[in-house]
Amino acid sequence: MKARLPKGVGGGPQNMNAMIRQAQKLQEDMDALQAELDAREYDVSAGGGAVKIKIKGTLEVQNIEISPEIVDPDDIETLSDLITAAVNEAISKVTATNEEEKNKLSSQLSIPGVF
Repeated sequence: MKARLPKGVGGGPQNMNAMIRQAQKLQEDMDALQAELDAREYDVSAGGGAVKIKIKGTLEVQNIEISPEIVDPDDIETLSDLITAAVNEAISKVTATNEEEKNKLSSQLSIPGVF
């Protein structure tokens, strides 16, 4: 009895060329997506809007805005906590969005017998 490859697998050079083209297209799409994600800006706040962060998709913080009402020279720790929370939330938001978008794109790759 001969072993058989699953349907869609094999087929010689044409199938291999098609897989290579599909992989190249995916790489081009990933590069374009990465450029788009890097250019995005996200606005995140902490403390009910007392601290606002603007961050790019590259995780570069563009701006930190602090409401004057929360600046208390006797309680710098609270201000520090709010800034830390806002920056961490901003990083989490960017990271989650990037991962979600990349997963959407990579799920479009379908090479029979491989994925």
